[in-house]
Amino acid sequence: MKTYKANKKGFVLYLIIGFLLLPLIVFLLDRNIFIEKPFTIIPLILPLALFLWVYVDTSYTIDKGVLKYRSAFLKGSIDISSIVDITKGKTMWVGLKPALTTKGLIIKHSKYDEIYIAPKDNEELIADILKINPNIKIIA
Repeated sequence: MKTYKANKKGFVLYLIIGFLLLPLIVFLLDRNIFIEKPFTIIPLILPLALFLWVYVDTSYTIDKGVLKYRSAFLKGSIDISSIVDITKGKTMWVGLKPALTTKGLIIKHSKYDEIYIAPKDNEELIADILKINPNIKIIA
């Protein structure tokens, strides 16, 4: 079993920083808001918690011929023998995307299914997948 970390650069990091600053800005604008109405912090903290969960929990694993992906509440697996082709360095803007950045891998599997993932090292993941199924077509 080998685990691949997700590439964590980009827009998600800026969103987390923004959601970290939001309660601070609200506190600086009205210092008594959290004392008078302590529940006002909940809608400020919930988006931060969600994005932190996605940021910390995104990873990919190859185990016994199966590529497993995990990103917060998105979890699944793909049989590597069903992968038809892998497009590297592209971004898929719609569909299943357990990824945090752009320029990852679009994996087409089965007949019409595809998924976008963005590991830290695209080449390492492709090489390990090709060891299991050398018939996969790589599109650059």
